[in-house]
Amino acid sequence: MDTPSTTAAEIAALRTEADLGLGGRVAIVTGGGQGLGRVFAKAYAAHGAIPVIADINEARGAAVEAEIRSANHRALFVPTDVADYAAVARMADRVRGELGRIDALVNGAAIFSTLKKRPFDEIPLEEWDRVVRVNVSGVFHCCRAVMPAMKGAKYGRIINISSNTALTGRPDYLHYTTTKSALLGMTRSLAREVGKFGITVNTLMPGATETEIPRETVSPQLKAAIVANQCIPRPETPEDLARVVMFLSSDLSRFVTGQTIIADGGLAHV
Repeated sequence: MDTPSTTAAEIAALRTEADLGLGGRVAIVTGGGQGLGRVFAKAYAAHGAIPVIADINEARGAAVEAEIRSANHRALFVPTDVADYAAVARMADRVRGELGRIDALVNGAAIFSTLKKRPFDEIPLEEWDRVVRVNVSGVFHCCRAVMPAMKGAKYGRIINISSNTALTGRPDYLHYTTTKSALLGMTRSLAREVGKFGITVNTLMPGATETEIPRETVSPQLKAAIVANQCIPRPETPEDLARVVMFLSSDLSRFVTGQTIIADGGLAHV
């Protein structure tokens, strides 16, 4: 775990000069125990919001909560398996009961780093089903569970984390790419259903982003090739994405909904 001083410096670095009006807001980050979710949770804290770390891994989730609290910010960890709707509903009820509101939801929980590269016809059927349950059904579960709070407040921000592989295609990860593509349709349809309640729904498409999670299938040569094909020729960082998430969580984006925002340095174009 990071030391308190290191964590405080990281959180301070995520604070932009602009006041995004997120103070006191409550934001649920699924998959917040590691990787991008961990940085998103810290970014919310930096802007005065209360991040809720919803993660299936209790040790990691509790560690992120402790990191944020050690820097004198509020945070709440709730063990959550997004593939289990009952567990998700309990999480949303606890958040609403303890914090009184749910203003934002970042659907970041997904299965990817543990997947092995293999042709689509060699993917075990149970693995396909598990990826769909987490990456697609999990997003549906979370959106459904937070809806009563958001509808009641006539306010909400939902951000679905997809991947630019939905545009570029990536061989040997058909289940992952398929599920991340499904989020585009879910976002657009849901945005049309809930806009009348003051709720926005958008998709964020990251590119290849380095986090503390090991990615054995990404070689140094592949990393270099990705950067070379970007318009902005440098590696993407989690902080690049956190800034977009903060924008989509704020009132600066109140008239932006049903959109797909690609933040990959210009690798993929639509």
